[in-house]
Amino acid sequence: MAEMKIRLPDALHTRLKDLARSRGLSANKLMEELATVVLVQQDTAARFAMRAQRGDVARGLAILDELDERFAKAV
Repeated sequence: MAEMKIRLPDALHTRLKDLARSRGLSANKLMEELATVVLVQQDTAARFAMRAQRGDVARGLAILDELDERFAKAV
């Protein structure tokens, strides 16, 4: 497993340690989880962008319109 040293302002470090403690995690495990969330968000955005380039704009807009109609009826 690789190690990474980061520098944080004291106040941010304290808040992260407090957050980890409140979740029953070590600060290291919290940072690992936060890094995973950011990477998943990045991967999702990249996949969405790739699919959007291959997609049919008119069909996508039609699907959104259909969703709007269904949600309007549900409310």
